[in-house]
Amino acid sequence: MKNPDFDISRRRLFQMVGIGAVGVAGAGTLTACSRADDSVPEGERGSFHGAYPYEQPPDGHYNMSGAPYAPVPRFMLEGPYRDLIVLPSAYYYWSEKKWEYMLAESSEINTDDQTFTVKIREGLTWSDGEPLTSKDYMTSHWLQWIQRAASWSSIAEIEAPDETTFVAHLSSPSAVIERYILRGNIIASHAADENGVTYGDFADEAAALFADGKDMDSDEGKDLGGRLQEFRPTGLIVSGPFTIDPDRITDTEMSLVRNDKGFNADVVKFDRIVIYNGETPSVDPLVQDGAVDYATHGFSPSQEKAYQELGMKILRGPNYSGPALFLNFKGLTEFNDVRARRALAHAINRADNGAVSLGDSGVAVEYMVGFSDVQVPDWLAAEDIDKLDRYEYDQDKAASLLEDAGWTKDGDTWTTPDGKAAEYSIKYPGDYADWAASGDNAAEQLSLFGIKLTPNPIDFEQYTQEVDTGEFEFAINVWGSSQHPHPHFAFVADLFTHNTPIAQNIGGDGIAFDLEVDTDAYGELDLEKVVNAAGQGLDEAEQKANVTMAAVAFNELLPIIPMFERYGNNPTQEGDGKRVKAFPAEDDPILENAAYADNPIVMLMITGQLEPGA
Repeated sequence: MKNPDFDISRRRLFQMVGIGAVGVAGAGTLTACSRADDSVPEGERGSFHGAYPYEQPPDGHYNMSGAPYAPVPRFMLEGPYRDLIVLPSAYYYWSEKKWEYMLAESSEINTDDQTFTVKIREGLTWSDGEPLTSKDYMTSHWLQWIQRAASWSSIAEIEAPDETTFVAHLSSPSAVIERYILRGNIIASHAADENGVTYGDFADEAAALFADGKDMDSDEGKDLGGRLQEFRPTGLIVSGPFTIDPDRITDTEMSLVRNDKGFNADVVKFDRIVIYNGETPSVDPLVQDGAVDYATHGFSPSQEKAYQELGMKILRGPNYSGPALFLNFKGLTEFNDVRARRALAHAINRADNGAVSLGDSGVAVEYMVGFSDVQVPDWLAAEDIDKLDRYEYDQDKAASLLEDAGWTKDGDTWTTPDGKAAEYSIKYPGDYADWAASGDNAAEQLSLFGIKLTPNPIDFEQYTQEVDTGEFEFAINVWGSSQHPHPHFAFVADLFTHNTPIAQNIGGDGIAFDLEVDTDAYGELDLEKVVNAAGQGLDEAEQKANVTMAAVAFNELLPIIPMFERYGNNPTQEGDGKRVKAFPAEDDPILENAAYADNPIVMLMITGQLEPGA
C-alpha cells in the first residue's frame, strides 16, 4: 500500500518520539487492511499471525527458481515464511555454529575427492504425493546455474548416484559451498505450466548447454534464462509443513494451511499461518491492534515506543546488514572518480541517519568494509583495521575532495567537472519506513551540503526491478548480508546482486560498477574473482587474506556507501489469551540468527518448539 502524500513523509526524520508523520501514514492505511478471523476452526490446534509483503496473482507467481540466492523476481511469498512451504536441506544455528537438518539427514565435504555430498532423508514426499528425490536436487541446482547463482563458481559438476544422494564436485573445496547447497530451497522437478513444460525440462536444457561448454552469456544461455524468467507453474507443489491456500489470498492477507505430507507436519504445533501483506505503514496499525504476533519490519522509533507501551516484547537481534547509498555509475559518470564517492561518505552524518531511521537499532557503520562491523575483528588483523578509512563526518574534507576532483561551488550548489549543477533524484521504497527515513535524511544532509537530492519514493513492488535495470540516479538499497556469517555473502550482496553479474538476469546492469579495478593497496584487481576466492578453500588463513583484500578494496573504492547497521526491533505478542504461548527470551542465543536468513521463529515453528497459547 502506497501512501500518496510523500510531502508528509519528508518530516519523518524529525519524529523521534510521538505519533509523528510515520504514525499518521500508518494509521491512514488501517481502513484498507482487514483482520483475519481470530476464531480457531474445530479441530485446529492454533494459528500464528505474521506479516510480510507478498504479491497476489497474476503478478505474484509460483516460479521459485534459484531461491534464495538468485531467485526469479516476484515469487508469491518471499522472505522467511517461504521456508515453511518449500524447505531447504537445513537451517543453521549462528551461535552454536551447527546445522539443523531438514530435507537432508547429513552432509559431508571430502577434501581429497573435492566433493560435497548431501544425504537426503528417505520417505520424503511432495504435497501431491510424489517422492522427493535427488532428481529434485539436480533440477534445483541446474536452475541456480541458469540464474547465475554464485555457488557455481565453486562447482565443477553435479550428480545423483542414487535417489537419496546428491553430490557436487567442486572446482576447489569451498568454505561457503555448504551454505549455498544446504540453504538452497529445493523445488519439485515435475511442477509444470499449462503447456506441460516442467522445471526438469529447463534443467535438462541447462545440463546440455553446460556439457557443450556454453554458459549463460551464450545466445542459447540468454534464451534459456529469458524463458525461465517467464515460466509460470500452474500450481504450488511443496515439501514443507504448510502450503498456500489459494482460496485465502487477498490484497491484505493470505493463509498457509497444514500440508500433512510435509516434513515435520506432525511436529509443528500450529495448523494455520496468517500472513498480513504490506510494508511498515500498513503493518504498524495491525501490530498495535493485536492482529500480528511477530513482525520483522523496519519500525520507526515512535512505533517501537508505542509497542513497548502496549506491553509487547521487542526482539533485537543483529541483521548483519543495513541501507546503503547506491549510485548509477553508467548514468552519473562524475562519480566514477573515487574522490567524489569519498566526499559523499564524509558529507553524511551516518549516526544521525541511523538514529532518525531506527533509533537504537540504527547503528552507524564504522569500518566501511561492506560487511558487519561486529564481524570485522574476526576476519581482519588489527594492523589492517587500523589502516581503514573510517570516513568520519567532515564536510570540509568532503568539499576538499570534490575540489580535487574538479568540482566547483556555485552559490549553494556544487557543479560537476563537466559544468552541470549537482542535482539528482534519490529513489527508495516509500513503504520501507527505515529505508525511506534513511533516504529522506541523506537527501536533506546532501542538499544542505550543496548536492541537491530530490526524494523519489516508489512502491516496493517495482523498486528492485528499477534499480536492477538502471532506472535511477541515487538509490537506497541494502549492503551486507543476513545469509551467513561468512563475509563472502556480504560481498556478493554489495557487488554482484544489484550489479552486472546478477542484474543481467532481468536485462540490466544495476549500479554498473566495473569490478575490474585499480587500487592503491593492491594494484589491479578483479573484484569478482577476489570475492569468489574469499569463500573458497578451507584454509582459514587463506580465507582471511582474501576477505581482507576484498574489505580493504571496498573501503578504498566505496562502490556503495553503507549508512548504518540495522538491528531488529521485532514486536511480539505472547502469553495468556494470546495466540503464541511464549517467544524466546531476549538473551536466547537463537536470536543471533539473522531474521532474514535462518529466521529463529520459523526455525522454532518447524522444530515444534514454538507453541500455541491458550
